[in-house]
Amino acid sequence: MSLIFEKSIKDRENIILPKCDVEITMPNSPLRDNMANLPEVSELDLSRHYTFLASRAHGVNSGFYPLGSCTMKYNPKISEKVASYDEFINIHPLQPKNTVEGCEEVIEKTEEYLCEITGMDYISLQPAAGAHGELTGMLMIKAYHLDKGNKEKNEIIIPDSAHGTNPASAVMAGFKVVNIKSNEHGMVDMDDLRANLNENTAGLMLTNPNTLGIFDTNILEITKLVHDAGGLCYYDGANLNAVMGIARPGDMGFDVTHLNIHKTFSTPHGGGGPGSGPCGCKAFLKDYLPMSNSEKSIGRVMGYYGNFLVIVKALTYIMTIGSNGIKEVGENAVLNANYMRIKLGDIFPTAYEGMCMHEFVVSLDNLKKETGVTALDFSKALLDHGIHPPTMYFPLIVHEALMIEPTETESKETLDEAIDVIREIYNTAHSDSSKIKNSPLSTPVGRIDEVLAAREAKLRYEFEA
Repeated sequence: MSLIFEKSIKDRENIILPKCDVEITMPNSPLRDNMANLPEVSELDLSRHYTFLASRAHGVNSGFYPLGSCTMKYNPKISEKVASYDEFINIHPLQPKNTVEGCEEVIEKTEEYLCEITGMDYISLQPAAGAHGELTGMLMIKAYHLDKGNKEKNEIIIPDSAHGTNPASAVMAGFKVVNIKSNEHGMVDMDDLRANLNENTAGLMLTNPNTLGIFDTNILEITKLVHDAGGLCYYDGANLNAVMGIARPGDMGFDVTHLNIHKTFSTPHGGGGPGSGPCGCKAFLKDYLPMSNSEKSIGRVMGYYGNFLVIVKALTYIMTIGSNGIKEVGENAVLNANYMRIKLGDIFPTAYEGMCMHEFVVSLDNLKKETGVTALDFSKALLDHGIHPPTMYFPLIVHEALMIEPTETESKETLDEAIDVIREIYNTAHSDSSKIKNSPLSTPVGRIDEVLAAREAKLRYEFEA
């Protein structure tokens, strides 16, 4: 298809944009020598161009989107509506507080509800995303140990099934990462944990349920062991939608947590944002929070009040579904995942046996050995059926992994259709593997050379001289 620049016709214009309502003055400002190369198109051409582009992209409104770990679920439109109110979008963070009392109440209510859901005592809404929340938590743990004179505590223990951002966040905060392995059940290997706890242990980063979709039944013992070693326990809240309303990180022994409210609490996730990763803590860590009045605070991690409109959406979602709805989200997420897991179990056994939580990981290693079809090939074939592929090749401890998260918002009918498609592709892989290896066959763009695309990406339009 043609780029918008290639559709440009000199002096063609539209009137979509309103006239500027403020006086523009640029005294002593450097100005361009030449006019900017902006496309000149009619309103109709502009509308058709971006409508067509949208039709070529896949999202939750297009079809099933079981992207494991990322919770690509449908979000109710009421949250978008409330976040678009003039009273929320036409404010400025530097306004006097007495002119934005409603917005302050939104922040306070959200903090109150998130503390109740997580079992934390205090929470900061400043962090702009999940990894940003992780870093905030790590910096708080760092500040705590330095304040207590524990300079030798420079190690953070992280399981091998952790989210990839966990070790990155720990390292950015100045810690050394100590990796511990999973046992035969996909949980933390307790012997390995004990062997790595010492006077240098600053803390533990753990997701529960983990990225294998498994709830660690040893969690109370795990957090106690870390505390006994003088460390703190950090909870990665990326998978909270599996347990919210049912179990709380604070009750599991965690001292710090972040939440991906842009995933779990009703902001469309993906495409780079917008995000919000509030970071909560127990009372003894309050002074280290961002924007705390204490001199021990780690300081601001973002300007002003965080991504405020994402916070508005989260509060709208919580108040819309209520406490019973919060619990139902967790129950339905687990129900949907286990339904798919069992229905596919005869062809794709999970990497670790037993009940899963909100997601499950299967290995296509046997399929690859039998047919030559890889997890990547299988994922490409799903595109021909209007299904977005699951997360591939993660976690790294599972060969030819597919991580499937159906989410709580999908119906049984949708799950059954997806199960039928997966079985059809599986059968085709055995009868005509070349078809699967050449997929996708019906998408706007077919199989590309991904290595070449990564190494020689063309992201700039070259104008004619």
